[in-house]
Amino acid sequence: MKKFPIWLPFIFAGLLALGVYVGMQLKAPFQQTSPFFSFRTSQFNKINEVVNYINAEYVDTVNQKVLVENTIEDLLHQLDPHSAYIPAEDLQATNEPLEGNFDGIGVEFHVQDDTIMVVTAVSGGPSESLGIQPGDRIIKVDGKNVAHVNITNSQVMQALRGPSGTKVKVVIYRKGKLVNYVITRGKIPIYSVDVSYMINKETGYIKVSHFAEKTYEEYMDGFMKLKEQGMKNLILDLRGNPGGYLNTAIKLADEFLPDKKLIVYTQGRNRPKESYDASTTGFFETGALVVLVDEGSASASEIVSGVLQDWDRATIVGRRSFGKGLVQEHSTFPDGSAIRLTIARYYTPTGRCIQKPYDGNYEDYENELSLRVKHGELMSSDSIRFSDSLKFTTPGGKVVYGGGGIMPDVFVGLDTSGASQYYSDINSKGLITEFAYTYVDDHRADLQKFKSFSDFNKSFLVNDNVLNQFVAYAAKNEVTADPAGLDTSRVIITTQLKALIARQIWKNDGFYPVIHSIDKTLQKAVELVEKKQVAVKGS
Repeated sequence: MKKFPIWLPFIFAGLLALGVYVGMQLKAPFQQTSPFFSFRTSQFNKINEVVNYINAEYVDTVNQKVLVENTIEDLLHQLDPHSAYIPAEDLQATNEPLEGNFDGIGVEFHVQDDTIMVVTAVSGGPSESLGIQPGDRIIKVDGKNVAHVNITNSQVMQALRGPSGTKVKVVIYRKGKLVNYVITRGKIPIYSVDVSYMINKETGYIKVSHFAEKTYEEYMDGFMKLKEQGMKNLILDLRGNPGGYLNTAIKLADEFLPDKKLIVYTQGRNRPKESYDASTTGFFETGALVVLVDEGSASASEIVSGVLQDWDRATIVGRRSFGKGLVQEHSTFPDGSAIRLTIARYYTPTGRCIQKPYDGNYEDYENELSLRVKHGELMSSDSIRFSDSLKFTTPGGKVVYGGGGIMPDVFVGLDTSGASQYYSDINSKGLITEFAYTYVDDHRADLQKFKSFSDFNKSFLVNDNVLNQFVAYAAKNEVTADPAGLDTSRVIITTQLKALIARQIWKNDGFYPVIHSIDKTLQKAVELVEKKQVAVKGS
C-alpha cells in the first residue's frame, strides 16, 4: 500500500465519498428512513417498465444489475453532486471509516518488491498480541502463496480481512526463518484523531482526519493529555478532513462555545428548520484557538470551522475549504445497497450556506479543485472572488462569505519552493516511502536504540550517505539522478524520509513533528499565536 505524505495538497480521492456523511442524522449513525424503493409514482413505475422491457426484449444479453445501478447513479447526479448510490458490496467498506473499526487481523502493510511487508501491528489487535512484528513478510495465507505473484492491495485485504472470530493461517518470513501463525480476526480500530502533541511549552496541536462515531472521545483523550502538559493555546488541524457525522461536528464545536450559542441549523423543502445549539460547558471556551483548513476540508469540518469563525472564537488559517453544505439521509434497499439523498442544506450561525455552485455537470464539479490550481487560487488569495450578495458580518464586525467554502482569516498559499521535476518523478512512483521502509528494515536494530522519539529527532539526520543511498535506489527504479533537482528538493526529500522512518517506530507521534518542520501553514499559525494575533474568546 503506497503511503504518500499527508501534507501534499492533492489527496482528493474519497473526498466526495466521505463528505456525504455529514447528514447521517443525530442519534443513530445510519438512521433508517422511508426507503427509496417504497415510493410509488408514475415516473418510477415508468423506469421499472423500461428496465423490464429491455431485459425481456433487447437484442443482446444485458446485465440488469449494472443497468439499474448505473441508472440510479445518473439519476442522483441530476439532483446534486452529493446524493449517492452505494452498491451492497461497497457499503461495508464505505461505512468503516465512520463506524471506527473493521474486522481483520490488525496489521498495516506495504506491498514492496512484490511481497507483503508488515509496517506495524495495530495496537491491541490480534496480530500484535501474537507477536507479529514490523518487517515481517507474509508469504502464505491459508496455504496459498502470496509472495512474488503480483498481488494487489485489494487482494491482500480480501485475503486477510474477514468476520470477527474467524481464523486465518499465515506463514511469516522473519530474518531467514519461517514462522507459522493462526490468527483469530477481531475488531480493528480506525482512528480519526491522527495525533495530539505539544508544539512548544504552551501550544498544543490536534489533527482530526474525519468525523466518525468516536472522534469526540478521541479528541477529548488527546485534549486532556495536552492540558496535563500545560497547554494554553490550541491549533486544531482540519486540513484534508472530508467530513463525517453531523452530531460529531456539533459535539466538537460545543467544546469551544458557551451555552446557548447556535452551532448550525438545517433546512430543506420537506424538512423544517432545525437548530443545534451549544449545550454544555466546553473545556476550551477561552484561550488562543487556531483552526487550519484547506481545499480538502469539507462538510463537517466546514461546520466546525464556520461556526468558530462566525462567533469570532477562532482564527481560521490556510486556504479556502471545499464548499460542501448539503445534508444527506441514508436509506437501504432489501439487497443491502443504499442511497444517501440530500434532504437539506446546513447554515452557519450568520446564515451562510457554504455549498459551492453546481450546474448539473458532475464531472466539472469533481474537477473544480483542479480549476482552483489553474486559476492560481492555491497560491494567492487575490484570485478568489465572492459575490457581495453572499456577504455576512460576524458579531465582532468581521466580513465572511457564503456560496463557496470557508475563506480563512489568514491565507497561506501552497509552498512550491522545493518543487522540481526530480521530486515529482520520485514522488509519483512512491519511492520516498518505499526507501524509508527498506531503510528501517535494514537498520531496525540501530533505530530501536533510540530511547525516545525526542532522542531520535535530535540525533538522527538524513545525511549525505543516506541521501546517496536513496538516489541510487531511485535510479534502480528508473528515475535518473538529477543533481540540480536534488539540490532544489533536498529539504523536502530529507524531511519526508526522516518523517517516514520515524513513523515506523513511533507511528504518527513520530511522523507529524518531523513533517511539520516544513509545514508553512502550521508555522504561520504558531507565529500568530506567539504574537497574540489570534482569537482567544468568542463574541
